[in-house]
Amino acid sequence: MQSLDMATAVRYLSESNATLQVLGAAYIQHTCYHSNEAKHQVRVLHGVPALVKLFSSDNEEVQRFATGATRNLIYENAENKAALIDAGGVMRLVSVLGQPDEELRKTITGVLWNLSSRDNLKEKLSKEALSELTEKVLIPLCSSVPLSPSERDIFYNTSGCLRNLSSVNERTRQKMRDMRGLVDALVSYIQQEDRADDKGLENSLCVMRNLSYQLYTELPPSVRLRLEGPTRASASGKGEAIGCFTLYNKKDTERNQNLSILSEVSRTPRGAEWLWHPSVVALYKLVLQNSDSSGNSREAAIGALQNITAGEARWAAVLSGVVVEQEKMLPVLLDLLDTNSDMELRPLTGLLRNLARHSASKDYMAKTTVNVLVAKLPSDGLQKTSSCEVVVNICGALNHLVTCSSLAARDISYFNGLPKLIGIKTIHDNSSGSLKAARAASTVLCNMFQYKKLHKDYKLKGFSRRDFTDVTV
Repeated sequence: MQSLDMATAVRYLSESNATLQVLGAAYIQHTCYHSNEAKHQVRVLHGVPALVKLFSSDNEEVQRFATGATRNLIYENAENKAALIDAGGVMRLVSVLGQPDEELRKTITGVLWNLSSRDNLKEKLSKEALSELTEKVLIPLCSSVPLSPSERDIFYNTSGCLRNLSSVNERTRQKMRDMRGLVDALVSYIQQEDRADDKGLENSLCVMRNLSYQLYTELPPSVRLRLEGPTRASASGKGEAIGCFTLYNKKDTERNQNLSILSEVSRTPRGAEWLWHPSVVALYKLVLQNSDSSGNSREAAIGALQNITAGEARWAAVLSGVVVEQEKMLPVLLDLLDTNSDMELRPLTGLLRNLARHSASKDYMAKTTVNVLVAKLPSDGLQKTSSCEVVVNICGALNHLVTCSSLAARDISYFNGLPKLIGIKTIHDNSSGSLKAARAASTVLCNMFQYKKLHKDYKLKGFSRRDFTDVTV
């Protein structure tokens, strides 16, 4: 190789002699490892289409070196990625995914993962590679856990690619949910993988979180109807507006309806059903209870729980009940608040906000959570920790409790939450995040003042009506 130059190496790729093809590909692989100029040369010399042709070679050594050269060629190089796509490289790569050569499979899945990092390529990859990755790689590997070190690398690459694809848009999410065996395989891997810090486990959880995003609005109408049952309006018998106190007074009726729906789908989940089935809550709980889980894995599990408990859908309320009452996860979630990682706090406080919204017993929720939530609030709106998004979530959770529970309002005052809420409301900059936090804190204070029996306690602590009702923010 020392006597070669790039033009000769590229020319060797088109020779009929396999030895020369290997030599040319090896030279490209070696020189492109660190050199952006070499990557440019290969593209200018039309080496990319020549490499793509070698992916389907009958000679495994040629395939290994051609795909290895391509891996280095496209690394951090958008132009070469585009050239690979234009040369039909994705279809050629996936056509040999089923071969038993683990080194080749590792390289191919690595190339596909690399390509999937670019948003403008994700849809094309979902069309040309998703089915093959699922059928030839994901499902077989998840059926043979524990994996060998080489298989782990292949699964890591594959799940990383799926993680990227699942983040692009609704159309791709729907395609992945509908892909036979994909969700089942991910769940199987999460259930079986005993190494909490495994990168493939992290990727699998992130795919589950991404596929849970906007789940209730993206479900097929037939599935949504089965999950939702009678609408709240028809269940009430009249079309009157339903406020928080109305729902609270009718919580037994609502609870019975939810339990009825729950029984309809209590069978073993299959495919995409895992995303919203009550059993998945226990799956995420195990991840959160494992002290060895990585921060990214915890964030993904919390994010998935946040997604499936979000919004006004009845099923979000059902699964919130599973989280709080069946799996008794509140203590686990509140313990996780003891972190300074905003990456974890954002979905965690968002989840607690959802649970507070849907809670069948606001008093129980208040007794359990108010002191911990108040402790997490900053003293005013100028502090940078916790972030504005976290503050808005915490205030949202407190407000859902306060509007239906005088106990929540009492405990906010008892645990010295009033100075914090007033500080957030009145002392802030004019950034959009700070203003949202100020409005959220103001809403909590305004609703706390609705309980006249607590006015005396507020006054004894030195607070006046103006502290609660001034909504100039």
